This record gives sequence, structure tokens and C-alpha cells, in this order.
Amino acid sequence: MPHDYYNPVRSVYGAGALCALPGLLAGRKALLVTFPEARALGLVARVEALLGDGLVGVVEDVRPNPDVAELAAPYEAFWRDDRGAEAIVALGGGSAIDTAKALMVGTPDGAFATLVAALASGQPFAPSGVKALIAVPTTAGTGSEVTPWATIWDRGRQVKHSLHLKETWPTAAIIDPELMLSLPASVTLQSGLDALSHALESIWNVNANPVSDTFAVAAVHDILDALPRLMHRLDDRELRARMALAALKAGMAFSNTRTALAHSISYEMTLRYGLPHGIACSFPLPLVLARAIGRRADRDAVLAQALGDLDEAPGRLTAFIERLGVRTRFADYGVSDEQAEQMVAHALTGARGRNFIGSAEKEMA
Repeated sequence: MPHDYYNPVRSVYGAGALCALPGLLAGRKALLVTFPEARALGLVARVEALLGDGLVGVVEDVRPNPDVAELAAPYEAFWRDDRGAEAIVALGGGSAIDTAKALMVGTPDGAFATLVAALASGQPFAPSGVKALIAVPTTAGTGSEVTPWATIWDRGRQVKHSLHLKETWPTAAIIDPELMLSLPASVTLQSGLDALSHALESIWNVNANPVSDTFAVAAVHDILDALPRLMHRLDDRELRARMALAALKAGMAFSNTRTALAHSISYEMTLRYGLPHGIACSFPLPLVLARAIGRRADRDAVLAQALGDLDEAPGRLTAFIERLGVRTRFADYGVSDEQAEQMVAHALTGARGRNFIGSAEKEMA
């Protein structure tokens, strides 16, 4: 049967790739969206030096897992006076890129609540204005630089919104592993496991295709080999480059498949138990893998390419994650067996859960 693969993002990869930013903007004025530590790390100054008068403003207070309560003020200020910005440069991890994707699409009345209401209702949303986005990840894991999705949290209502429009594809992605050299061990680990989850989730996925499989298998091989070694040598430029490329490959894979059951589980673990995203989506991977094996022969074949002998794969994956210091049982996070069963059953009904090849089954093995 024919398969369709689509990704419109121009990707620039390699050490020093940040220098491509002025050319990619092609004279357009830009707003920089970044994280609070970026200025102290010298990253804001580097962008200012590259763009000069082309940089019209900086939003630098992006927090992890952007919440509707935090996004309203910068969104409305930007659309009230964009200072001539035609583009947004997102510099940071997934939260910075998600924030930029929220800012890049305008509502008719300029109110952020209008966008949130559209997301909550599931009704089609046609932005009244759109800014181009250039995504510059500083972590090796998000994949958001080559996907159209942004996660917007509403902790007050205990819900997660997914922003996904044809307009929210980045125009370009700059993947410069030199920007990742300052990452602490915790963020390196969380983002690396997020990338592993993206890759595996795109394999046990009803939307998988041969092109996404090629990216996913390569990403799994790279991460299994490079991530443990990087955790002992955080300043190793070669390992940083391998993980940056692996995260890009994983992003290219799930840009077409979306994620699946492990991510569906992760949202509740983050909302209710405060787990960082990379841990929340990776700790259930062995459990989901065990459920995926044997469901479809074509998916088993690709999983075997990625992980080897499938009889032993769940145990090996458990050992890999736990050697990195991450526990893999719900009970380790204060979730009872009964609560875990309910959580997984609920996750299977969600949009991401339904992407899982075993979603028709009601109980976890």
C-alpha cells in the first residue's frame, strides 16, 4: 500500500549552525522567546549580535510546561504591539518552542482566552495573523522543532491542550549541538529519554510508515549507545552531536505519526504527580513495549530492528532506563496498582492512546 510522509521544516544541523539564523530570517524582524537562564549563559547576547536591529524584543521568562495563566500576558502584549516582528525565534527546550507556537498565531480579538476556548472546544481555529517560526532547540529531546504540535497546560482545570495547526509548523529548525554543552545532567537525561520515547512511540503506532520507521530505528540505536556515555561525559562534543541528531531523527519520525500510549500516560503523571515530561513518558516504555509485542507482525519486525530479540527486549529496556537512575514502576511514583490500571485505561481512550497499535484492548497485560 502507498504511504505518505510530509515534513516542511528546513533543518540546519551541526556545530555552529546558530550562525545560519540571519540567513534563515532573510531580513525579517524577529522576537526572541527563550528561557530565564539563557541570558546568563550568553545565548541572548549571541542572538543579539547575530540579528542586531532585526531583534525587536525578548521574552525570556518561559517556564517549564507553559500554563494558560502564564501565557496570556505575553501573548496579548505581543499581538497588541508586535514592534514589526514578522517572525519568532524560539531558543530553548520544548517549553520555549511550545510558547513560541502559542504566540505565533493571532486571534481576531487579540485575546489568548479566545485561542484557549477554541482548543478546549475542539472547534476549528483559523488564526487572523501568523508569524513565521524558527526553532532553535537547546536540548536533545523535544523534537518540537520539526513538528507542528505545542502542549499548553491548564493546571487550574487539570487539563492539557494540544495546539496543532498547519500554520504552527516551524519554517526552519537550527540544531546546533554546541548550544547543548551547558545542559545539566538532569535535563540531559530527561530530554534524551523523551527522544527515546518519541522514537519508540512512532514504531508501535497505527500511523507508522516506512520513512518514519527509518528515522525511528536510527534514533533508538543512537540513543541506546550514546546517552549512557554522555551522562558520564557531559562536555563531550561528539556525544552531544550524536544525541542532537538522534533527537532530530526521532522528531522527524513522530512528526508524521504523533506519539502514542506512553505519552498519553505521561500527561496525567505530570499534572497529578509533577513528574518532568521526559521521565513521565519514558518510565512506562517497557510496560507499553510488552503490550505492543505480538500485536502486529510488521510492527514486531521494526521493533526487532530497533531493539533486537523481542523476547528479551522489555527486560533490556527496563534495565537500560533503570541504569540511568529512572524507576519504571507506577508504584515507584506513589501510584497504586488500582490507580495505575485506571490511568492506563483512561490513557488508551485519549487521542495519543488511540495511536497505539494495541489500543483496542482494555487491560494492560
